Amino acid sequence: MGSKNKLKRFRENETFNNVIQPSRQEVLDGFTRRGKWNAFFKNNNPIILELGCGKGEYSVALAKNNPNFNFIGVDIKGARFWQGAKIALEDNLSNVAFLRTQIELIDYCFGENEISEIWITFPDPQIKYKRTKHRLVNSDFLKKYQFVLNIDGVCHLKTDSEFLHGYLLGLLHEGNHEVLYAHHDIYNSSSPPKEATSIQTFYEKQYLEKSKPITYIKFKTNYQI
Repeated sequence: MGSKNKLKRFRENETFNNVIQPSRQEVLDGFTRRGKWNAFFKNNNPIILELGCGKGEYSVALAKNNPNFNFIGVDIKGARFWQGAKIALEDNLSNVAFLRTQIELIDYCFGENEISEIWITFPDPQIKYKRTKHRLVNSDFLKKYQFVLNIDGVCHLKTDSEFLHGYLLGLLHEGNHEVLYAHHDIYNSSSPPKEATSIQTFYEKQYLEKSKPITYIKFKTNYQI
């Protein structure tokens, strides 16, 4: 993407009422929307996050399919989720928004027990050992997710990376967390969960065309925090 195109999208994002772009310092000093996201949506519907939302297509599709839930796509790359934000506005979807911030700050952006579900769709698996701290399903991130999730809150990991799938399963079993569903190839499962197969991203469709397995885990964390 050219720099001019990026700048254009950044400027448009500033005009979108479904895009929130606090500075890192604003988040660290006390983010004004933390614990008050239902006021932003003007209802008390459950809130679901998509972390590392990319172009925002999954968040938008979830919002279309579930009008009685609120969705927030989180990503640091605003030029990417510009597309999803624009489509949401054009389609008059008032139950989806986009937050530009680092995912490591999630517990500064959302209050304790404020979130109902978290989706992590096709993240960078960060395979190299020295990149472990950047994996969105490492133990530090899972503790942050548990903090913002309510007592019945669940997480979903959907990925083409068998490495990341296995890594998370290992963490969950080691920590005695609750694995609600897991499969290394959901589209070849005898009873695939609809929530994991009803929406496909652009890249997911490409993976499927190449017969690449898509893995999925639904789980609850159980850290003593």
